[in-house]
Amino acid sequence: MKRPLVLAAFALLAATALPALAQNGKPDPEGYIRDWLVLAPFSIGESSGGDALDRKQFADEAQPAAKAGATQKVADKELTWEKTATKAFYIDFKELHPAQSEHVIAWAVAYLVSADEKTGLTLKMNSNDQGKVYLNGKPLVQFTDTRTLEKDADDTATDVTLKKGVNVLVLKVVNEENNWQGSVRLLDKAGKPLTDLKVETKP
Repeated sequence: MKRPLVLAAFALLAATALPALAQNGKPDPEGYIRDWLVLAPFSIGESSGGDALDRKQFADEAQPAAKAGATQKVADKELTWEKTATKAFYIDFKELHPAQSEHVIAWAVAYLVSADEKTGLTLKMNSNDQGKVYLNGKPLVQFTDTRTLEKDADDTATDVTLKKGVNVLVLKVVNEENNWQGSVRLLDKAGKPLTDLKVETKP
């Protein structure tokens, strides 16, 4: 009887440990950010996706003090920041919130820790539907129409700089209907995936 109990205990330990190991890592080999703090869902009501993207739903949207388990007041609603590690190169917000995935907004935050200043970088963002990226409080790139997410159909920001230390990356994605997804990747000066970063989910 002891062997099945030991195996069951090991399986439980593995199930709880693996998600933790997936957090606070690095970009994947293609430069995609996989570790995030997600805040969702927030209903946009009758607003268009483009209007909802342009409007800040809370004052510090561009650089929130996101922490796992912390609550965030968004208009008259309180949401909770949740830590997640993506299975694919993109965040699947619909998988995270299947009960409310249309006419909604999600925010995702990652803390990028660089050992030195990095200049001349390229940031690529993709979204389904509308999307916007902020870096250290400043908007870098956005897409204001509806679309499906395709890996090589990115919106690009060039001449991006990461300062030495902690950089706050924010991805905002609005979904009107159907799938709800978003991704961010970084490339170095040579156009190669930027992987020598720490990606953390705590400030």
